[in-house]
Amino acid sequence: MDFINKYPTQIRIATQAFLVVLSVVFILIGASRGEVESVFSKAIRLCLECVGIG
Repeated sequence: MDFINKYPTQIRIATQAFLVVLSVVFILIGASRGEVESVFSKAIRLCLECVGIG
């Protein structure tokens, strides 16, 4: 369990904050490109196939 405290707390918090900001940026880029409709349509088709309706 020595690897948990390998890095100082400030570095871990900064890394986590950076990754959260980066993920929000990527989500916004995908939404601005119109990928939301594509993802939802694929998810609906997948769910309908799993249930056996589609």
